[in-house]
Amino acid sequence: MTKILFVDDHEIVRLGLRQMLVGTDLEIADEASTSEEGFNKFLGSKFDLAVLDVRLPGGDGLQLLGKIKTHAPNQAVLIFSSYDNPTYVARAVALGANGFLLKTDSREKIIDAIQRTSKGESIWSREELRRVTGSLATMRVGSDLEIPLTQREGEVLKQLANGLTNKEIAQSLGISYETVKEHVQHILRKIGVSDRTQAAVWAVRKNLV
Repeated sequence: MTKILFVDDHEIVRLGLRQMLVGTDLEIADEASTSEEGFNKFLGSKFDLAVLDVRLPGGDGLQLLGKIKTHAPNQAVLIFSSYDNPTYVARAVALGANGFLLKTDSREKIIDAIQRTSKGESIWSREELRRVTGSLATMRVGSDLEIPLTQREGEVLKQLANGLTNKEIAQSLGISYETVKEHVQHILRKIGVSDRTQAAVWAVRKNLV
């Protein structure tokens, strides 16, 4: 039986996935509702696969992914999210997840993805990897270069890499939407990438998120 750690803050989602796996060789051996609880459960037992939601109390699932991979680089991890957010996908790739699955995917796709990733397989599609390949290459070439971002640009970049929209960043930082747009354009130009997804990967590789 394949043992799974499932970390999601919604009980109905945890119950739903548990029910979905009935009759398969997959078993949710333990579950958690916060990032901290999830990491403690991970440390306390051995799992074939960790399935992580992105938006969690006390730190998101992508930060939890980074902690798990630092502790156990070969641990299979699948990101399971409601949001098809390119910055989430970029961070998941950069941090070493085996794949990114949407909660709206079909039962057949979800079960297939869990079975494959639990064996250590990668389920990234060419399209998903193509989104971030350019930025990964850029980082290999220029990872040691210091980029002179202002303090405010650094704050905007962190928010951007955490998946926030320009409107959400503006509300969070108490600045106008137009100011955020201007900061984002300056950031992209300074770090030498063409879009937000690549900027998110750059931020991950520089340990900014």
